[in-house]
Amino acid sequence: MIKIAYHPLYAHPLPEGHRFPMLKYELIPEQLLHEGVISADQLFAPEIVSEEIVLLSHDFGYWSQLRDFTLPPRAQRRIGFPLNAQLLERELRITQGTIDGALFAKASGLAFNVAGGTHHAGSDWGEGFCLLNDQAIAANYLLNKGIYKRILIIDLDVHQGNGTAQILENVPGVFTFSMHGEKNFPFRKEVSDWDIGLDAGTPDDVYLSLLGHVLPELYERHKPEFVFYLSGVDVLKTDKLGKLGMSKQGCRERDKMVFQFCKEKGLPVQVSMGGGYSPAIKDIVEAHCNTFKVGLDLLSPM
Repeated sequence: MIKIAYHPLYAHPLPEGHRFPMLKYELIPEQLLHEGVISADQLFAPEIVSEEIVLLSHDFGYWSQLRDFTLPPRAQRRIGFPLNAQLLERELRITQGTIDGALFAKASGLAFNVAGGTHHAGSDWGEGFCLLNDQAIAANYLLNKGIYKRILIIDLDVHQGNGTAQILENVPGVFTFSMHGEKNFPFRKEVSDWDIGLDAGTPDDVYLSLLGHVLPELYERHKPEFVFYLSGVDVLKTDKLGKLGMSKQGCRERDKMVFQFCKEKGLPVQVSMGGGYSPAIKDIVEAHCNTFKVGLDLLSPM
């Protein structure tokens, strides 16, 4: 059975001005259940990740400031909202959900996290609404436990996975790939193993053609045994923060290409949702739900 990480804290309201994007975390599982795409027993509520696991990827000084709520105001402004206990617990559960998802994917081939994709958090900083880097932590966990030796991170959020690149820059077992809007946040990019910066307004055909050429090359460069996929839907033309020119159908085709790649290569894949900031919440939820639908259609066990 394909498992999906979700906890009520995922939709925990942020301070004024940040509440709207959080609605999707409640609406995505509701919509999938309503349509009969998933069943309730596929959802699991992750626990809180341990400090020991966090410290595989984040510096103790930064982590202790988060844990003890002593993060300086300037560092909190970089994250984008004031730190509090519920937000930290939310991030800790999201991270454990991605780790659990990776372990579930090892058995079933696929797992999802309704949230996650917190790729702007570096080893000693938070940024862009990200406190801890869920997929980087999960990748280091898998390596540390000897579960996999070669891991590929496919980051197709519209923003570069700068924190992921920085945390994993000296980890030869992980290959980081980010395809993102070049003239977009973060304006100070880190160096992934392979970065592709796209022009503003890049349409479906250009994006998908490029991705189609890249995926086989990623496999040849690293011969991965496992994939983490960050499937942000802020690539949509309607997205307020994205600046690309993709349609919902193009975004769905993007997901199909990634899942088909994983299927053909026999690669288990854990999926974290990443960003999505279109003005209409229905566009965000539909695009994210399409990711679930395509993945389940292609990779569900027979």
